[in-house]
Amino acid sequence: MLYLDHAATTPVRPQVLEAMMPYLTRWFGNPSSHHTVGEAAAEALADARARVARVLGMRAGDIVFTSGGTEADNLAVKGIAVAAMLQRGARHVVTTPIEHEAVLESVEHLARVHGFEVTMIPVDGNARVDPDIVATALRDDTALVSVGYANNEVGTVQDVGATAAVTRTRGIPLHVDAVQAAGWLPLAAIGADALSLAGHKLGAPKGTGLLAVRGRIPLEPLLHGGGQERGRRSGTEDVAGAVGLATALELAESERQADAAAVAALRDAFVARVLAAVPSARLTGDPVHRLPASASFTFAGTGGEAVLLELERRGVVSSSGSACAAGSDEPSHVLLAMGVAPEVAQTAVRFTLPHGLREPLDAVADAVAASVAAVQSGM
Repeated sequence: MLYLDHAATTPVRPQVLEAMMPYLTRWFGNPSSHHTVGEAAAEALADARARVARVLGMRAGDIVFTSGGTEADNLAVKGIAVAAMLQRGARHVVTTPIEHEAVLESVEHLARVHGFEVTMIPVDGNARVDPDIVATALRDDTALVSVGYANNEVGTVQDVGATAAVTRTRGIPLHVDAVQAAGWLPLAAIGADALSLAGHKLGAPKGTGLLAVRGRIPLEPLLHGGGQERGRRSGTEDVAGAVGLATALELAESERQADAAAVAALRDAFVARVLAAVPSARLTGDPVHRLPASASFTFAGTGGEAVLLELERRGVVSSSGSACAAGSDEPSHVLLAMGVAPEVAQTAVRFTLPHGLREPLDAVADAVAASVAAVQSGM
C-alpha cells in the first residue's frame, strides 16, 4: 500500500520518538514542579522552545505550545482579535474563503459572539490572494488579517511576504496558518506576526503544535488556569510533545531545500503523466506557486469518493480534500471559492507526497488512469 495523504498526517519519525522517550519515562515530571524531576522537564521544555524559535526566526518567549494546529489557529484568531477588541474597540477581521476550517470557524465565532464584521478576500481561479485587495479591505478598526501560507487542499502558496508588507504599514497583526507549509517552505522572515504549526504534519505525534506570536502582539488566552506559557495557554505542558515537535521541525528544516526540489520534480512528472493519460483530468491550484508535494485534480464525469475506492483497490491511498472535513457530502469550500462548479468540485482527488520521496510515480499515475476509467465505465 502506498500512502499519498501526507497533508492529512505523517508517520512519527524514529528520531522524534527517540528524543521524546526520556520525557515519557525517566524525566516525566511536571515542568512547574520545583524538584529535580520537574526541573529536568522544565529545562527540556525551555530547550525545545528555543530550538523552535531559532527555526522560525523568533524569540523563545514568542512560542506557545498547543495541542495542535486547530488550537493554534483558534488561539491566534480569537486571542488576537478579542485582545484588540478589549484594548481599542476593534471589531473587524480580514481573511479568505479558502482558509482551514479552524480559521473560518473561529472567525464565524467572532462574528456571532462578539459582533465582529468579517471581510472575505476573494481568490482567483488558482486560489491565489491578491495583497492589493487585502490593502483595500483594511480599516482603522481591523483587529487581524489571517491568510494561510499554503492551502491544504490544492497546495497553492500565497505571497505572505507581500501581504505582511501591506499589514505592517497599517500596524495590523497578520496571522499565517503555516501548518501545510512547514518542512516545504521557508518559515523565518516571512513577516508574520503570528504563525501556526502542527507537529503531525512534520513527523511529530498528533496532539502537538504551536503558535508563534510576537511579544508585542496582545493575546487574550482561551484557556484559563495555572497561567502556563506566560499566561497565554494554561495547562500542564506536554514536555515530550514539545521535544518531539522541536526535533521534527529541525529535521524538516535541515532537509527542506534539497527535499523540496527532488519531490517537486517527481510531482511535476506525475502531474504531466496523469493529465496526458486522463482526458477529463484538470489540475487544481496554482500550477507554479504550489507546495512541492501537492498534486490535486478534478475528474469530471466521476465521483471523487468512487475514484478513491478504486485507487485503494490498486494499492494507492489518497484523499478527496481536507481530512478535517471527513464525512461531509458538501463540495470543497476551497474549490467553490475558486469558481469550480459544485458537481465538478465533488470529483476532486488530492495526492500529497512524503518527504524523502525519490522514486518516480509512474505506477501511481497509471493507477489513477485505470481508476478513473473504471468509475466512468460504471456510471
